[in-house]
Amino acid sequence: MPKIVQCVPNFSEGIDEEVIQKILNEIKSVDGVKLLDHSMDKDHNRTVVTFIGGPEEVVEAAFKAAKKASEVIDMTAHKGEHPRMGATDVIPLIPISDIDMEECVEFSKTLGERIGNELGISVYLYEKSASCKDRANLADVRRGQYEGMKDKLQKEGWEPDFGPTELNAKSGVTAIGARMPLVAYNINLGTNNLDIAKKIAKVVRAKTGGFTYCKAIGIEIKERDIVQVSMNMVDYTKTSLFRVFDTVEREARRYGVNVTGSEVIGLVPMNALIDVAEYYLRLEDFDNVQILENRMAE
Repeated sequence: MPKIVQCVPNFSEGIDEEVIQKILNEIKSVDGVKLLDHSMDKDHNRTVVTFIGGPEEVVEAAFKAAKKASEVIDMTAHKGEHPRMGATDVIPLIPISDIDMEECVEFSKTLGERIGNELGISVYLYEKSASCKDRANLADVRRGQYEGMKDKLQKEGWEPDFGPTELNAKSGVTAIGARMPLVAYNINLGTNNLDIAKKIAKVVRAKTGGFTYCKAIGIEIKERDIVQVSMNMVDYTKTSLFRVFDTVEREARRYGVNVTGSEVIGLVPMNALIDVAEYYLRLEDFDNVQILENRMAE
């Protein structure tokens, strides 16, 4: 069975489709890599891309994508609702088949060193690749965002793992690391009161006493005049989507606000949605072999 790695880079551009297409073309140019999905968000001004392949091929495709992003995205002019610190903001490597986390960590370091040396972009390693515990959490690495990175790179204890200690003003900073699959999941609220979204995010996120495997922030969706609880579910097998949804809905009712909808950004593991279906439909003795598409793929 071949080694398969998934890569889900996030780029700080969600408006200009031509710019994103240039980056996607770089990924597609690498033999042995398959582009699975890309999702552009105008309010976040961010695009999430998903591709898979052999580890060496994925590293090559990720490097080429980061190189192109450094050419076509200018962080000095970037505005968006989602926290960000670089043109290629984050590059996670995820073990999928016949490869373990430790191998993905080594490939993330190879990629980080290359981006740092060849592109002159400061790189922090995060999650399983982190060089110290203070860098494991992406939110901690990204704290200060692009505007604060010039000073952060010079701060004792926050020297980059690879690349220059001086900020590359156009490209910013990139986080690279090996991690488990996550679900990018957002819940929209029927209000434009950002304070409410922030209070609810505080209730559900792990760092402030919420669900262990949930990261959450409150943001504005100005185009729709609403706010959103934007989340990364870093282990859906231990913190399920339905539990977080129920909690957000209950907390919203405390403020007289309705949940108007939710969305998944990028790809989602099928079992994450089956888990939700079993809960809300109260399915008894359900088995994945009952899913038509699974049987067809046998």
